[in-house]
Amino acid sequence: MRRRLSSALILIVAAAPAPALAKDKIAPDAFAATMSAPPPPPPANGSIFQGGYVALTSGGRAGRVGDIVTIQLVERTAATKSNAAGTQRGGSIGLTPPATGPLSLFNPSDIGMGGDQAFKGKGDASQSNALSGEVSVTVAAVYPNGTMLVRGEKLLTLNRGDERVQISGIVRAIDIGPDNRVLSTRVADANIRYVGKGEIARASRQGWLQRFFSIISPF
Repeated sequence: MRRRLSSALILIVAAAPAPALAKDKIAPDAFAATMSAPPPPPPANGSIFQGGYVALTSGGRAGRVGDIVTIQLVERTAATKSNAAGTQRGGSIGLTPPATGPLSLFNPSDIGMGGDQAFKGKGDASQSNALSGEVSVTVAAVYPNGTMLVRGEKLLTLNRGDERVQISGIVRAIDIGPDNRVLSTRVADANIRYVGKGEIARASRQGWLQRFFSIISPF
């Protein structure tokens, strides 16, 4: 009996779903800050003005690898869905047998039938999410068409756990304001992650054994 219990426990542990972090295949340095590369030495062409200057019209706007851009998080999504259905059906039949003669064998109540059928269903679903704040990121790459790859993260260590905000995506140089700020709605191919770990995050998740029984439960 003990062997059977041990075997069953081993099967449950082996079939239990892995933690959510095991499915996260994002590289550890996917949101790491990018340092600016040292400028190449100016060519010895004998000129007073060498290359590598920044035009006065660009001001202090970010445009090179390693520059800092502040992403303003203004994400807000909402979705609602509802449906309803109803059906109704009814029918009846009745025969009146003769009261006299050889066919007067049934009472009128014996051969009367009737039936009703009704169905009514309704479903509603709604979901909303909001994320606000600011995250400063660095320019990781500059492309010839005027777009830039930005990425970065912010780590907050609180007394009950850690909170991490990560973002990466592509922005246009024209969308960056004079103060090097850009809205998150202007970030293409945005990858925004808000994750946390600690006792608060653990308390809000089911245990691995409870998740296992939730998966195999037919109800």
